[in-house]
Amino acid sequence: MIAQEELVDRIVRRYDGEVGMLIPMMQDVQAECGYLPAGQLRRLAERLDLPLSRLYAVATFYASFRLAPKGRHEVTLCVGTVCYLKGAGEISAMIQKEFKVEAGGTTADGLFSFQPVNCVGACALAPVMIVDGKYHDGVTQEKARGLLRGLSPDETGAQAEAKK
Repeated sequence: MIAQEELVDRIVRRYDGEVGMLIPMMQDVQAECGYLPAGQLRRLAERLDLPLSRLYAVATFYASFRLAPKGRHEVTLCVGTVCYLKGAGEISAMIQKEFKVEAGGTTADGLFSFQPVNCVGACALAPVMIVDGKYHDGVTQEKARGLLRGLSPDETGAQAEAKK
């Protein structure tokens, strides 16, 4: 717990305890931890004399903040109109059910984070799934299942791609 307190204290000092710098402070905590751990948010609220609910309101309002660690792999599925009409809704449901992951969540084993998004700007390739920055077009449930089962727990997407 000491390390948590020291981290938050250092960040608060960096901004001279200025409440108006709450978002940059939260960004710094996330940059250090990879997400916003509950203990860090509690300490930050205490140090700034703010209700914890205010920090959670900020964290849940801005999509750039995460309240849970990201998985080793990032999986994004376009569920925009064209992708949805071509089966993205069913693909999303399959991923959530089969891999036991909520939309916007991370698998229990930390293997991947799953994020359905409104549009990735690649409608001609619909449905589109992005795995570790690599676009996969014409995705079906079977193709999505294969891509996700092929993720390695001990490699980043770039390392796995380099092996191919």
